[in-house]
Amino acid sequence: MERLEETELFRQSSSIALYYAIPGEVQTAGFIEKWYQDKKILLPVVVGNDLRLLHYTGKDSLKPGAFGILEPADTDNPVPEEEIDLIVVPGVAFDRQHNRLGRGKGFYDRLLSTLSAPKIGICYDFQLKENIPVEPFDKKMDLIITEQETLFPE
Repeated sequence: MERLEETELFRQSSSIALYYAIPGEVQTAGFIEKWYQDKKILLPVVVGNDLRLLHYTGKDSLKPGAFGILEPADTDNPVPEEEIDLIVVPGVAFDRQHNRLGRGKGFYDRLLSTLSAPKIGICYDFQLKENIPVEPFDKKMDLIITEQETLFPE
């Protein structure tokens, strides 16, 4: 998460979509708490087969949602996509060509297809592979950050 803070994309962004981590993902709870009063932090909520991004206003505003993942309880005010400056994306694996492998349900693939904001994938070093399977609808990340390195666009 410190590597993310050091990027120009993060520093210049005021509205950032993050995720509340599940076991096996880079943990984000402390990062969210650190930044939500300085930057507009958005968290995903599962609505049907899609993700909606909602403003995070503090720990008291969360409830367990789909798959037991904490998400904002107030689902009435989705943030317009054009207001999002940056999206930080989890994944099962990423590769050196900036591809992402998700959990197979397509939630992030559908969301990313609607956003023009830069996309940063964060993962542990062991989740960064040379190549992963790619489908035509998969969206490439602009940056990938691990605890060891940051992969910039080629």
